[in-house]
Amino acid sequence: MKDSNLKIRKLRVRPVVVPMRLPLQTSTGAVSMAPLVLIDLETTAGVSGRSYLFAIARPHLRPIVALVEAMGEMIAGDALVPFEIERKLRQKHALLGVHNIVLFALAGIDMAAWDAYAQSLGQPLCRVLGGAPRPVRAYNSKGLGIMPLKPLAREAEQLVKEGFSAVKLRLGRPDPQDDLAALRTVKKAIGPAVTLMCDFNQALSVNDAIARGRMLDDEGGLLWIEEPTRADDFEGNGRIADALDTPVQIGENFMGPEQMAQALAAGACDYVMPDAQRIGGVTGWMRAAALAQAAGLEMSSHLFPEISCHLLAVTPTCHWLEYVDWAEPVLAEPLMVKDSHVLIPSTPGAGIVWDESAVKKYAA
Repeated sequence: MKDSNLKIRKLRVRPVVVPMRLPLQTSTGAVSMAPLVLIDLETTAGVSGRSYLFAIARPHLRPIVALVEAMGEMIAGDALVPFEIERKLRQKHALLGVHNIVLFALAGIDMAAWDAYAQSLGQPLCRVLGGAPRPVRAYNSKGLGIMPLKPLAREAEQLVKEGFSAVKLRLGRPDPQDDLAALRTVKKAIGPAVTLMCDFNQALSVNDAIARGRMLDDEGGLLWIEEPTRADDFEGNGRIADALDTPVQIGENFMGPEQMAQALAAGACDYVMPDAQRIGGVTGWMRAAALAQAAGLEMSSHLFPEISCHLLAVTPTCHWLEYVDWAEPVLAEPLMVKDSHVLIPSTPGAGIVWDESAVKKYAA
């Protein structure tokens, strides 16, 4: 039974930089290390909620940590009521603007608060949100970056052997024919039974995206084309979506449900895939899921599989979970994958527990 007087005691915030098992080269650059901000929201009853943020690059760790710590001071002593915590932090940052790393910090606290709240009820997070633990369909997104064709084929086979029937390929090479060769190589390596998505990581102009997208239409076999052009160009993305047969997927860069609403109003895409730290944590995700349901659009997740599996379990238009293992080196209990599905833990909360020895090892 939840203690109705449960209050926030303090936040503990720790930066780490962990190695990625499969370095990833995209059209925007190479990523070989995952800079993470680990958050522990400690309560007066001894329950601690946990979450983490992805800082993109090591130099971003310090400002994100500082923001989370400052927000922690603002809510110390407050009741553990996630909606009220989110409302207060939004009000406190209204003039600064709840975007970018301000929103990251708020989302990290929101996720930790919901984790602590679910733990206080002795229930998995998805149950507290009105759902139940179940397998969530996932694709392996750890690799298939921009690389030579032979290692690309080997990596595609490896990702499928890890228990997945869907993978994602990064495109955006300077020469469209090189992208086409990469697509054909991966399709041959994985076979027709494996679902394939592709991601341009915003590499193209609108006109180039239409031209290259039509080339991919002719090849067939792609579930979606992701972020073909600048993420916040909703009109441009809409032009691309209208011109192509293959569905266009955007959403990982939606800054809160408000920006997602703007994208949907502009007809910017066929599918949406919010990111937990950019959409506003659990609270922002639930609002975004309602928007997707109202628009009749399938909704997938971006990164953060540990909490995204709980969120997708209660998303009416649940589509695909993006699986990466970037936080796994500091987790005591990594997610389990079976038959291309992530299994939601039945333990209370989100199921995030730190491997403290690893946290110490990778401290930044």
